[in-house]
Amino acid sequence: MHLTKRQREIYDFIRDCIHRDGYAPSLEEIGAEFGLNSVATVHKHVQNLVEKGLLRKAWNRSRSIELVEDDPVSDGVNVPLLGSVAAGAPIEAVSTPDVISVPPDMIGSKQAFALTVSGDSMIDDHIVDGDVVVLESRKVPRNGETVVALIRREECTLKRFYQDGPSVRLVPANERLSPMEFPADDVEIQGVVIGLIRRF
Repeated sequence: MHLTKRQREIYDFIRDCIHRDGYAPSLEEIGAEFGLNSVATVHKHVQNLVEKGLLRKAWNRSRSIELVEDDPVSDGVNVPLLGSVAAGAPIEAVSTPDVISVPPDMIGSKQAFALTVSGDSMIDDHIVDGDVVVLESRKVPRNGETVVALIRREECTLKRFYQDGPSVRLVPANERLSPMEFPADDVEIQGVVIGLIRRF
């Protein structure tokens, strides 16, 4: 179910107040929390939540807002969206911090971040240009895992990781492209891919 950012904030505030105090905040209290001077504006937000089936309201008494159920919204977890990474030849690392919501079961308790994919070197693994990869912040991958690697502290790339002693191979999932090999000291793993988000 889609909620606007403000609707989600108001729903969370109402839910938290009910759990903490045992009753809902008044429209005036909601307005004060979010800097909304017009009770009519607050009423409109609450009514939208009622129409979406998240709240119910008895109009003949005060503090009459009730939760339909305990947080029925399928809510995601916000993780940092740190820019783009090349699925192709390494490009200079790009960091434009933002956030993106991902399913909670995708990351569990892991420290995670996300990057937008640029290029087609991982298409045989069904990772295409414009996809968002979700990564665990982990420095030591296992052979065969897909990683974001920082090369010589200046270029970033998305590839499968293989290490054999002092050498690291970064292998594309595209038969038209060749693996890249570097001294292990030149490669710093930024994260290991644990999920994929595709926008249609």
